[in-house]
Amino acid sequence: MPSETTLNTKNLAALGAERLAELLLDVIAGDAAAKRRLRLELASRSGGDVASEIRKRLVSIARSRSFVDWRKVKDLARDLEAQREAIAAHVAVTSPGEAFDLLWRMLELAPSIYDRCDDSNGVIGSVIASARDDLGAIAAEAGQPVGALADRVFAAVRANDYGQFDDLISLTAQALGLDGLNRLKVLFEEKAADASVVAPGGERPVAGLSARGPIY
Repeated sequence: MPSETTLNTKNLAALGAERLAELLLDVIAGDAAAKRRLRLELASRSGGDVASEIRKRLVSIARSRSFVDWRKVKDLARDLEAQREAIAAHVAVTSPGEAFDLLWRMLELAPSIYDRCDDSNGVIGSVIASARDDLGAIAAEAGQPVGALADRVFAAVRANDYGQFDDLISLTAQALGLDGLNRLKVLFEEKAADASVVAPGGERPVAGLSARGPIY
């Protein structure tokens, strides 16, 4: 039988809400990511604009240029995960369209984040993958105009340098519907038809190699 000093939900609840709040404030002193997460929870409870708080934090992350080494990358991952969880738990429930835009914005941040951090252990990639799955889960409920969504998906797939938009077409297929998928097909066919055009300067970037030579 667990003792009264065992750290479990029952024993901690017995301390009372006020004492737990005091202890929590002590524990998170100096932990900026934990403080941000608690502020998001408070905003959601008080009817505050959680989406606005998340958007401001994503803008701040996007503006950062400092390199994050392997010792601090977990803190960045925790920060991103807190934003993702808040989107899924609070924004998506009442405003799926806004949640969709916030998740998309998080995915768009991936290249700038990867460029300035050491994610050799894959913690950032795991958060990005979860955000992508969340986006797919609410895509059909987000109410995105089909034409605009098709254009957005097309641009994202072409800019998928870090795999942040992997499987995006299948994830948004239901939201796109037949009309959106047909529009995507047309966009890709038009792009393929232009693939033989030589870029200014007479050179085209090589995307890969095949038995028949370079793939441009």
